[in-house]
Amino acid sequence: MAGSGFLKFRVDYENNKDLPVGEGVHSDIVSAGGHLWRIECYPNGIGTLAGGELSLFFKHMSKSGTGRVEGIFEAFLMDRDGVPSTTAVGRTDVFKLDGNASGKCDNRGWIWFVKRADLEKNYVKDGHITFVCAILVISDSPIPVPSSDIGIHLGSLLDRMEGTDVSFTIDGETFLAHRAVLAARSPVFRAELFGSMAEAKMPSITLHDIAPAAFRVMLQFVYTDALPGEDELGESPVEMFQDLLAVADRYALDRLRLMCAQKLWDNLSVDTVATTLACAETYNCRELKDICFDFFAVEKKFKEAVFTHGFALLVQKYPCISAELKEKVRT
Repeated sequence: MAGSGFLKFRVDYENNKDLPVGEGVHSDIVSAGGHLWRIECYPNGIGTLAGGELSLFFKHMSKSGTGRVEGIFEAFLMDRDGVPSTTAVGRTDVFKLDGNASGKCDNRGWIWFVKRADLEKNYVKDGHITFVCAILVISDSPIPVPSSDIGIHLGSLLDRMEGTDVSFTIDGETFLAHRAVLAARSPVFRAELFGSMAEAKMPSITLHDIAPAAFRVMLQFVYTDALPGEDELGESPVEMFQDLLAVADRYALDRLRLMCAQKLWDNLSVDTVATTLACAETYNCRELKDICFDFFAVEKKFKEAVFTHGFALLVQKYPCISAELKEKVRT
């Protein structure tokens, strides 16, 4: 059984930065995976190893009878511009706690989460610092915990278009979205929407060289981490997956890229292998390219595929692939 929880923890650093070692401030108690937790921040560290670093811990607050707990903790700081940090970040390995059967509180975290000098230089805003914390719990508790439904909730947020703060226009069609969600899922969106690029200041962004239908499905994936059924992808699912592969490469969505590669492999045939190989080469999908080479290596399939229109275009556009392919077939 698994469950997850997320918490934004804002700390009054200015009024707590001089606390003695081992004394800290804590968040409200939150529920995740059928257990209670809180976040504890020690501005001057904790324990005998403290020395110029802030410490951060997740504490298990359920008192008794909750059983053994296994899970993962993750936390990062928001910088002064409200952008997630890539350096002041921590993720634990899978932990095991006793579940407080004895009434003792268990915790996990980082004695050296961030240096005080870096913290005060890059993360303190209006006297405060902000952590974003995530808890993923796998528990042996006899109490059944439903699977995560965060994708359903985020998907409905996209469907209802509540709180959107950016729009994209493609061939006259407009798509509304949330900057924070896009930035959290894609480093490219993060650079565009929160970095120094012009798009960061624009409420509406016009995109070119991208299919509107593919962008719509990509947005659905970003919010739900899932793809719609093939019966929802129009008359040609193969073309849609090729377009999605292009979008995934453009926005560095690696999971989507591999999901599209798997779908294209599932639909691979003599008629589609050449265009699929061209797509794999164009959008940097080595895994799919290798599979297409293996398909061509079967003599009967190769003899049939070379007479397709797609193969003629492939050889014309990518002569280097033609050379690789001949070498592969020979071996």
